[in-house]
Amino acid sequence: MKILWDRFAQPDWDAAHGRTSGALQQDWAYGATMRLLGVPVLRALIEQDGSPVGLAQFIVRSFGPLGSLSLCSRGPIWLQDVSAADKASASRALRQSLPRSGLKFVLITPEETGQSGEHGLRAWRRVMSGYATVLIDLQPQAETLRAALDGKWRNRLVAAEASELQVHRIGTNPGQYRWLLDQEEAQRQTKGLAGLPLGFYEPYIGSRQQPAQCVLSLRADVGRERVAAMMFLIHGQAATYQVGWSNDQGRELNAHNLLLWRAMLELQSRGVRRLDLGGVNTVRSAGLARFKIGTGGQVLQLAGTYLA
Repeated sequence: MKILWDRFAQPDWDAAHGRTSGALQQDWAYGATMRLLGVPVLRALIEQDGSPVGLAQFIVRSFGPLGSLSLCSRGPIWLQDVSAADKASASRALRQSLPRSGLKFVLITPEETGQSGEHGLRAWRRVMSGYATVLIDLQPQAETLRAALDGKWRNRLVAAEASELQVHRIGTNPGQYRWLLDQEEAQRQTKGLAGLPLGFYEPYIGSRQQPAQCVLSLRADVGRERVAAMMFLIHGQAATYQVGWSNDQGRELNAHNLLLWRAMLELQSRGVRRLDLGGVNTVRSAGLARFKIGTGGQVLQLAGTYLA
């Protein structure tokens, strides 16, 4: 295995990331935005016998001359079938060649599920349990997607469709969606929620010549009043749910069921193949977990985070 650091052009990275429906954390624009926020980012091309087999994007926390902690979240992206032994070799090479001085601590949270060792990290120390999310395959026809919805979820959708709710697309200029981020900030303060820095969204959305290529935001209104909204970030042929807000009337009218369903159809029409609904926690946020699972998506339990 050979590792080439920061030697991959953005168009090539974007094309490979798109083909594999890679996670948001491995998107080039994600790394570029983190750099704008002052976070060091490293990108690696993994070669085997002269052919590219994987990509890995790390965000870095530096401790000055003492060393650094580098995290590859939901990666590497594998461009072809790679054996567990070869993945183990690649992980060793990534750590050994990492272009940082001092002590180097490396964390990898692979996209693979389970702990059977198919991710090639069995020799590393598992320091965090696996992240859980819900993935929706958007490739089937709309009728198939709707039939996969849980019965109660679908009934709430039908009720929302028959209500006075009106769905509108939110524009991509910061002034058009900043109110939603203000609502998100208030939710984080009152509910103790966590997420990407709120300063992340504007540079990420503005990173493309056509911002609509990397974001979809929908709003539900009753008359002239906003009652709910959702924001999704689009990265290649995948999208990730990021922000959701609803007031009491929106919750009463099941606005989020309607917004998510409309988003699924809109993303599908844009060629998005996979929708990641984000983390599910059946203990801390049982209601939200039930909402996500009710879409009929696959519950994905990742293998965990490994340290070397």
